[in-house]
Amino acid sequence: MKTQAVRLYGKNDLRLDEFELPEIADDEILVRVVSDSICMSSYKAAHLATDHKRVPKDIATHPIIIGHETAGVIEKIGPKWQAKYKVGSRFALQPALNYLGRMDSPGYSYRWCGGAATHMILPQEVMLLDCLLPFSGDAFFQASLAEPMSCIVGAFHASYHTSMGTYEHRMGTVAGGRMALLAAAGPMGLGAVDYALHGGRPPRLLVVTDVDAGRLERAARLFPVAEAKAAGVELHFVNTRDKPDPVAALRALTGGEGFDDVFVFAPVAPVVEQGDAILGKDGCLNFFAGPIDTAFAAKLNFYNVHYGATHTVGTTGGNTDDMKESLRLAESGKLRPEVMITHVGGLDSAAEATLTLPDKPAGKKLVYTGIRMPMTAIDDFPALAQGDPRFATLARLCAAHNGLWSAEAEKYLVESW
Repeated sequence: MKTQAVRLYGKNDLRLDEFELPEIADDEILVRVVSDSICMSSYKAAHLATDHKRVPKDIATHPIIIGHETAGVIEKIGPKWQAKYKVGSRFALQPALNYLGRMDSPGYSYRWCGGAATHMILPQEVMLLDCLLPFSGDAFFQASLAEPMSCIVGAFHASYHTSMGTYEHRMGTVAGGRMALLAAAGPMGLGAVDYALHGGRPPRLLVVTDVDAGRLERAARLFPVAEAKAAGVELHFVNTRDKPDPVAALRALTGGEGFDDVFVFAPVAPVVEQGDAILGKDGCLNFFAGPIDTAFAAKLNFYNVHYGATHTVGTTGGNTDDMKESLRLAESGKLRPEVMITHVGGLDSAAEATLTLPDKPAGKKLVYTGIRMPMTAIDDFPALAQGDPRFATLARLCAAHNGLWSAEAEKYLVESW
């Protein structure tokens, strides 16, 4: 059958193609993709192409399909998997396969498997590793965003703490502790705020910083301080650009004790160093942001490492259990991954949106692969209504959810475009 997909041929060479998919093998599954959110990792793959560790060397003649934050519907199942999966079931995809120690991954490595497509074929390793995950939530975007949310979940689980005189690492952030999320008013930071508040292990103090007043205002609107206080969390949004001494201002919020858990959401050396400087005793600095610069470095206070038992950890992606946790929390309504989304568009917008991701800062950009539509900011829906009344309906549906994307908006978009 034919599919349309965005494929990578070389550095910054993404093309929307239509081509024939082969018949599935007995150990493969054909799926229809509904949604695919764009990740900075896809930009990195497109920018580096064959210099990327996950991208094959022959993409000029055998291009790969990009996109890995994907969700859709199972359409055809090879005999090997017919007892386990059902046609018509909704799915989410965990792309971190690590099959037989290889780095091959959907969205980076496969000719027929990537999320920026109308249809794709899942190779057997996806099912062998239990990375084709059932989803019963209200909307496909929740399943797509379970992948980036799983990266956040994994990071929170990877943080660790110790006690003086013992050598046992207690995994996870400190429940009822002091947590700071630095440079965290972007999409992944907002997901971390959501998980910190609603993931079942909230801190008693949560400080969210950024240098963009507009992004901080949006974050404060999405996560009201009063609601956090009612749940037992003292929540602060701090613009560090306004502080003559950001480190002193942040430490003052802890009574001078410093933070138990600090997450850094921007690969910027001064932010990393700021995170190190606000750690308390046994504080864990989690470097969440993935730099492009292979020589990226920042100063670390080794006096505090020695005498204060401060330590550093980093993760890249989440595992299947993290993904399952993300899906459960979204299905139950405890997490709202829609706080990440600021733009939606069709498959025809995916290539340009991916290649310009760093140049056009925004929240998550969500692609619906079955439609054609420019990548459009949710905030622009009201203005666009004059030229296209369908945007008036989308604007009304989003306004009913505090300006956020929703299951109702998704349903209307998919049916109306």
